[in-house]
Amino acid sequence: MSLVGKFASVGSATMASRVLGFVREALIAALLAAGPVADAFYAAFRFPNLFRRLLGEGAFNSAFIPLFAKELEGGGQAAAEVFARQVLSVLLVILIALSALAMIFMPFLVGTVIAPKFADTPDKFDLTVLLTRVMFPYLAAMSLVAMLSGVLNSYRRYFLAALAPTLLNIVLVLVLLVALYNDFAPDTVGIALAAGVTISGLLQFALLYAAVRRTGFGLQIARPRLSKPVRRLLWLALPAAITGGITQLNLLVGQVIASGQDGAISVLNYADRIEQLPLGVIGIAVGVVLLPELSRALKAQDIKEAIYLQNRSLEFGLALTVPAAVALIVIPAELVALLFERGAFGRETTLLTASVLAGFAAGLPAFVLNKIFTPAYYARENMRTPMVFAGANAAVNIAGSLILFPQIGVLGIAIATSLAGWVNALLLAGALFRYNTFRPSALTGRRILLIIVGSAMMGGLLFVLSGWIGPVLLDGNILVRIGLMALVIAVAGGFYLSFAILTGVFELSQLRKLMRRGRKTSSADSDEPANPAKEE
Repeated sequence: MSLVGKFASVGSATMASRVLGFVREALIAALLAAGPVADAFYAAFRFPNLFRRLLGEGAFNSAFIPLFAKELEGGGQAAAEVFARQVLSVLLVILIALSALAMIFMPFLVGTVIAPKFADTPDKFDLTVLLTRVMFPYLAAMSLVAMLSGVLNSYRRYFLAALAPTLLNIVLVLVLLVALYNDFAPDTVGIALAAGVTISGLLQFALLYAAVRRTGFGLQIARPRLSKPVRRLLWLALPAAITGGITQLNLLVGQVIASGQDGAISVLNYADRIEQLPLGVIGIAVGVVLLPELSRALKAQDIKEAIYLQNRSLEFGLALTVPAAVALIVIPAELVALLFERGAFGRETTLLTASVLAGFAAGLPAFVLNKIFTPAYYARENMRTPMVFAGANAAVNIAGSLILFPQIGVLGIAIATSLAGWVNALLLAGALFRYNTFRPSALTGRRILLIIVGSAMMGGLLFVLSGWIGPVLLDGNILVRIGLMALVIAVAGGFYLSFAILTGVFELSQLRKLMRRGRKTSSADSDEPANPAKEE
């Protein structure tokens, strides 16, 4: 399967999760709007999500995959099974200890880390403590899911690992529909959502455990032992966890600062949900595929292939992200109104959420660039450099949020997050260029310039269209608004795609292959065991 085909495989699975995520957020907005229960739920959910990124996805997708690939290619499947078994056993001990401590000290954590300013509202504070305790086992389940995903990705089984997060949104949508039908009180809705989060984590673990077993890979619990490969993993995982979780850390910092303003946390989450659609479909797809592919190329000392992978990833990521960012900046209010404005979610909340969305969108290309540049370090087992740059990212974000929030409110947090993302991306790119690890080819540079020009022209078209039919998009009948929004997106997207094809940003041959691929079953996601050492 081609590199773009692999991106599309992961992206399509992530798209399904993100679409269901919109349904989930729309239901939460209708039931809870930006009220105290929504604030409590999002604040509580942010904490296990943060540690999931720090201990799970960030550490294992960055440190586990290169080491697992080395064991797989050096000692075969038997050596890889021993390594994975040792890692699983040590990980379980860490997760059990962490979960026990968190449960005991949760009031302290909420009062100092999660949402310290909730202490001024005792009911909201107590509810946040309860919800965090209910959903904290999700952390343990998802950290194990991250490890299982790493095994599947190393076998080039990308699709199912990317599809698993859909279970979270399926469970929560079902919970919300039951709550809506039975007219649950807001507090009851919050508790039911927290329980649904934990249940979804267990379901994801069961799904991926079964998928790993179907590959013929034997994964069992053994006596925890800090073997040399495990110690190497832990040594690499610490800086990788810090770096991989920097986006979540920045959002947590913003949450702490925003907790002093009623509804601000909910607004940040509603805006972030929209931004996560292009970020998830594009950025996560590139990051998930690029690390194992790049690791294999470097292990084989195939520098030409490594450079090719990085160039194509850069082109693919920016070709889709830049126009998406422009669209979110030009028509944020129309999008927020269509997706969320109903029930308790009013026009005032729409306009505030739209401004925050535009602030986040300004940094969207940078967030995707971070997903593209970081694997170049991780594949070489260089975890320290991204960690140092992540520290600069956090410093810019915290300073920017503290300066801007008192001046322009919650919008300042979004702007600070975007600025920090650009600082991180420029530092990563600059170091790669300086050490001659990666330099974009002349063709890639030309295509990036054309992407920017085409996106700017598309933005101008969107601006004109929104001027003509913007009032209808905000206040018209819901079916009319859906139809008009689909038309606006089709016209703007068609214009950009035509420009990209005519100027050579997209190759028609690749697009045709991608369309044909959608009608076929990929060997990478079939039920037959794959040979991880063989290119498809």
